[in-house]
Amino acid sequence: MGSRTSKLRACCWGSQFNSTVLEAPDAESEEKGDGGYNLPQFQEYSFEQLRLATSGFAAENIVSEHGEKAPNVVYKGKLDAQRKIAVKRFNRSAWPDPRQFLEEAKSVGQLRSNRLVNLLGCCCEGEERLLVAEYMPNDTLAKHLFHWETQPMKWPMRLRVVLYLAEALEYCTSKGRALYHDLNAYRVLFDEDCNPRLSCFGLMKNSRDGKSYSTNLAFTPPEYLRTGRVTPESVIYSFGTLLLDVLSGKHIPPSHALDLIKDRNFHMLTDSCLEGQFSNEDGTELVRLASRCLQYEQRERPNVKSLVLALTPLQKENEVPSYVLMDMPHGGASSLESLSLSPLGDACFRMDLTAIHEILENTGYKDDEGTTNELSFQMWTNQMQETLNSKKKGDAAFRHKDFSTAIDCYSQFIDVGTMVSPTVFARRCLSYLMSDMPQQALNDATQALVISPTWPTAFYLQAAALFSLGLENEAREALKDGSSLEAKKK
Repeated sequence: MGSRTSKLRACCWGSQFNSTVLEAPDAESEEKGDGGYNLPQFQEYSFEQLRLATSGFAAENIVSEHGEKAPNVVYKGKLDAQRKIAVKRFNRSAWPDPRQFLEEAKSVGQLRSNRLVNLLGCCCEGEERLLVAEYMPNDTLAKHLFHWETQPMKWPMRLRVVLYLAEALEYCTSKGRALYHDLNAYRVLFDEDCNPRLSCFGLMKNSRDGKSYSTNLAFTPPEYLRTGRVTPESVIYSFGTLLLDVLSGKHIPPSHALDLIKDRNFHMLTDSCLEGQFSNEDGTELVRLASRCLQYEQRERPNVKSLVLALTPLQKENEVPSYVLMDMPHGGASSLESLSLSPLGDACFRMDLTAIHEILENTGYKDDEGTTNELSFQMWTNQMQETLNSKKKGDAAFRHKDFSTAIDCYSQFIDVGTMVSPTVFARRCLSYLMSDMPQQALNDATQALVISPTWPTAFYLQAAALFSLGLENEAREALKDGSSLEAKKK
């Protein structure tokens, strides 16, 4: 990792403020991340796939800003217990025309850039409309700017954020997607390397009518208030508000910011946490860019190429990885050896199936408490005894390590469908592992999570199945998830 450059001494911002309109460069700027970005092609998913991936759209998996109250809720999930994804589920009134939704989603899904949170696919079944994107594990720009807990974002990282964002918009524009809806600090997310990326969700309207500006009207582009339409110049205006966010660490209304700029009151625009981290020239340039982006007349705003050209020379620590600038752990820094694994988690880590069997047998069915089961009187009279007998025979076979019989009996119990038991799925999962059927075991661990989304045992058994399938990185992630849940419960 490259050495950090010394912090630049902050100067008085008394130099002449340059208000010249930015001109676009003649040469085509290089697209960032367009070639060789290793992602699967856009595809359509079934609703059942996404239901399983999100553990039944569990409230515990909601990651959208306003939680369940958001008009369109975003969930985190895992496809086939492996690839982490973000799933945006639209409300029932949005996108009534399935063809229009599919066309829009497929168009956005053609984009592939390491400056974007890329769209992986969609689902359009009945009244359901869902988008599937890459999952970003390190929160939003809003969290790091406005709600930080340990330390504020450093100046070099703030400059990197606005450059990468400009490059993302330039890439989208070059591919014919110049419109971006409701650009704000919640639309910028950080990947596993802490690199900032622009969410693909903003490239699609929230619905067919295009009414997608959800921010305070004080931050809305003036032409949107007049016409209700988003233009490429509207996106530049919103980019200007983001420049103010980055500079100030606050959400300042553009009209107020322009008054401060007019009065040369730059100190009021600057985050006090940044003192000593940037030069007079760099600060003045960022204010100049923001001022140009926030011009009332659309034609007076710069285009996105000129923004990239202006922001590139400001980058002073290109050799320093983003996770270093953010002071955040990276990759395997949180190793399994440092986790506090329970006996079951440790047994799954070591793939000691005998130990797993002993633990599951000793635990019994205590984790099924609270599981909802709906049984009609007819079920009790006609089917209940037979169903319970299947489970009882399965338990006896499981206890005596007759795993083939256990699979058959538990399958009879599950197939009737009148009772739901995460423990039965866990026991059949291990029985499949003992019978060298890891894919079936993984399916059962996933079903256990749908029933009980916060059950560490299901994550641990997922890990064991993934280890058996040779998917070590995914298995380690499942172990970490299980360990994290256990720590919360303690």
